[in-house]
Amino acid sequence: MRQPPAIDGFGGGGFRVAGVWRPGSLLIVADEPRDWAPAAIGELTVDDLEPVFNAPAGTVEFVLLGTGLRQALPAAAIREAVRQAGFGLEFMATDAAARLHNVLASEGRLLATALIAI
Repeated sequence: MRQPPAIDGFGGGGFRVAGVWRPGSLLIVADEPRDWAPAAIGELTVDDLEPVFNAPAGTVEFVLLGTGLRQALPAAAIREAVRQAGFGLEFMATDAAARLHNVLASEGRLLATALIAI
């Protein structure tokens, strides 16, 4: 498996991932960046995390969740669904999560990164 793509920049409503501008929220699962629907932490549903839950075995140990401009506690249903799937959950403001993604990816950690655009 290859290393997850680097997040080169963020803000302005999107992310620069491996040199490519991606407007809107971002989900990286199994090292593949994809568009992601939630625009605010309050909009996040368990269904939004289905690609994480359906990731190939051995590709995700935990979910790194960027909650927007400020750190916010995800809904109990989200926390429980991630726990039931057997993954850890780390959540923080999106800017911090984007920076941490790069560190963890460079260390070879098995993570899914879900970032709400700021």
